[in-house]
Amino acid sequence: MPRYSLAAIILHWAIAALLAFQISVGWALEDLGARGFALYQLHKSVGIAILALTLLRIGIRYWKPRPAKLEGGWQGALASTVHGGLYAFMLGAPLTGWALVSTAKVKVPTLIFGIIPLPHLPLPASAHGLAEGGHGLIAWMGIALVLLHVAGALRHHVLMRDGLIWRMIPNRSTALLIGLPALILLGFALGRVILPVAAPVETAPAEQLEAPEPVAPEASTNATEPDNSTVANETVAQVEEPIGPPPAWTVQPGGKIGFAVGNDGQTISGSFAKWTAAIVMDPDHPETADIRVSIDMASASVGDAYQDGMLPGDEFFAVAAHPTATFTAKGAEKTGPNAYRASGRLSLKGVSKPQTIRFTLSGDGATRKVTGTATIARAAFDVGNGDSSGSLAPNVAVTFAFTAKRKP
Repeated sequence: MPRYSLAAIILHWAIAALLAFQISVGWALEDLGARGFALYQLHKSVGIAILALTLLRIGIRYWKPRPAKLEGGWQGALASTVHGGLYAFMLGAPLTGWALVSTAKVKVPTLIFGIIPLPHLPLPASAHGLAEGGHGLIAWMGIALVLLHVAGALRHHVLMRDGLIWRMIPNRSTALLIGLPALILLGFALGRVILPVAAPVETAPAEQLEAPEPVAPEASTNATEPDNSTVANETVAQVEEPIGPPPAWTVQPGGKIGFAVGNDGQTISGSFAKWTAAIVMDPDHPETADIRVSIDMASASVGDAYQDGMLPGDEFFAVAAHPTATFTAKGAEKTGPNAYRASGRLSLKGVSKPQTIRFTLSGDGATRKVTGTATIARAAFDVGNGDSSGSLAPNVAVTFAFTAKRKP
């Protein structure tokens, strides 16, 4: 009995396994929310791979024609219809998925398997609903066609015993007859195995931050931790006047400003690669502090190419319109041994709000190590305003650590 070409056979089983994986993953994606972000990117990559392999399969079909049909009548017509429907499914599902992504409100960049950028299709946003509905409908129709195709293959092999299935097996090997169809089950099982485990629900609400009473204009905040320390309220018996102007400090290379935000039971952590700080302060007289930190928002990274591609967009930092975030503070207060609090203003994404930072100093003399924290209410700055941010915690934890040397 004549067989399909080896290339057609390989593509047939490879596409079948990938389709099984896609179906397995696709069922779960909608319920995963933000936890399924990485899997969603993989789903897109596999979909484009199926599209490319299907186009190759069509080309080989015309280059090396398929063996002649063994059955006529309505049964043969049904088989031809199912085959045609399967090709429409293998082309239509990835194309509507591509259209869905291209017309979404939040433009999530696509890197095929993290390497090759996929451009968005030039479609209007109004086509999103049609693409979304079409993608789901085609998926269900494809499942029905796959089941019909499998049923037809089993009918020929088990009931009619005409050996039709051997046309899609490289040789009459029982191991291949079992192993190749098993790839489909393996693809489906793999799609289930890699699904994220449901995260436990955290019952403790995120800290709601109250501002301390302002000690200077613009010193109140609605996005910082409450301070119950009474150290700052102690009466100082004797106030020493600073000797001369407060020293200026130079931040040394190797410092870091990081951020972290909860994401449906998990944590997304990142950092800013480019930032500068101008600091004037006498540690013994913190009221002399004059602090200004500028952050290049385009340098933000969470270590994932897909999510990094989203950060500069309007949903998060809107870097094109607001490339820099700044924190400024005049004066600070001591809250404990080597511990300080500075209340000032944070300007981010075109919004300026009161903000407080806490920091500690270690070392003495001309070199000090600085470590600190802040908690930022992202909604106050319109950060994370899209559909993909629904699972993000309301507060973002910011940490910083660097070494500073006193200028001569």
